[in-house]
Amino acid sequence: MAKQTIISISREFGSGGHEIAEKIAQHLGLKFYDRSMLDEIANKLNVKVEVLEKYDEAPRNFLMTRRVGNHTNSMAEILAEYQFDFIRDKAASGESFVIVGRCSETVLKNHDCLISIFVNGDREHKLARVKEKYQLSESEAVAKMLRHDKKRKLYHNRHSDYKWGDSRYYDLCINSSPLGVDKTAHVLECYIQDRMAAMK
Repeated sequence: MAKQTIISISREFGSGGHEIAEKIAQHLGLKFYDRSMLDEIANKLNVKVEVLEKYDEAPRNFLMTRRVGNHTNSMAEILAEYQFDFIRDKAASGESFVIVGRCSETVLKNHDCLISIFVNGDREHKLARVKEKYQLSESEAVAKMLRHDKKRKLYHNRHSDYKWGDSRYYDLCINSSPLGVDKTAHVLECYIQDRMAAMK
């Protein structure tokens, strides 16, 4: 695509949002960023990526950390700022890309080329997907879904002026359950292409 395009995709756990984002990036020929950006950040900081992974999209622990002015000892907060800077730098470079999570729809909200999407799903479909993907019992899958969505919600709401999943603040919210991953990705690709045509 000649014109810069940035697609931010947030998602409920088990909705297939990450896979949908990957398919969109592949089909539209765009760079794709998710937790893999930690590799670049780890190289820059000269630390092992495993050190950063446990703080990825994690809310700050208010009991164990403190902030004074612009300074904090919270690794979750520090890593979040590194990721936000990474996203801003990629956007400022003129690169087109698809990015999953990381409050990217908030960090890049002033970019005219941004298209923000939230992917949700029916509980039964999400539960079946999580059970199959991670080979979990139903109770284990429910616990995993609740844990991940709570973590994402706390993280997002900490770094954003609006609530995670609130449809008023995304360009498009879509339930992936009726069509499945492939067809949902196709619908979104059509929307993105029409949006880009309208931006010319």
